[in-house]
Amino acid sequence: MSERFASDLLFILIALIIAAILGFLIGYFLRKPKTIVKEVSGDTGKAEPGEVMPPFDANAAKAALGKNVARDDLKIVEGIGPVIEGILKRNNIDTWKKLAESNKERISSILIAEGGEKYRIHDPGTWSKQAELAYRGNWAGLKRLQDELQGGRQDS
Repeated sequence: MSERFASDLLFILIALIIAAILGFLIGYFLRKPKTIVKEVSGDTGKAEPGEVMPPFDANAAKAALGKNVARDDLKIVEGIGPVIEGILKRNNIDTWKKLAESNKERISSILIAEGGEKYRIHDPGTWSKQAELAYRGNWAGLKRLQDELQGGRQDS
């Protein structure tokens, strides 16, 4: 009788382990980043009175960078992914121009305040410069700068 009990117990333990692993894998692959983007009034991408907004040429951007680029897509800045883009947009940094006008300290404080200490490792030191090049339509300059970067950081 003890052999049957041991084999039944082993079967139950194996079934529970398999169920736990499957549950973890299903949860891992089905989860989605929890980013909520609020619509904020402000910069609509239009030039302010007296300011000449550089034209956006998607074909020139694609030719230089080798990928499709949408106007004010912050993810073209090396070091910014979808989650960080969501954090910046929730804090009213939703255009290349606004990112170009933001300093490293402000961006770092936003990342840490909203994302926690794990975002302290991100170095936004070149993000403003990259965003300015994108805003100005200097795609060749942006490509040259990004070729020098490693994960959005200047090589030491």
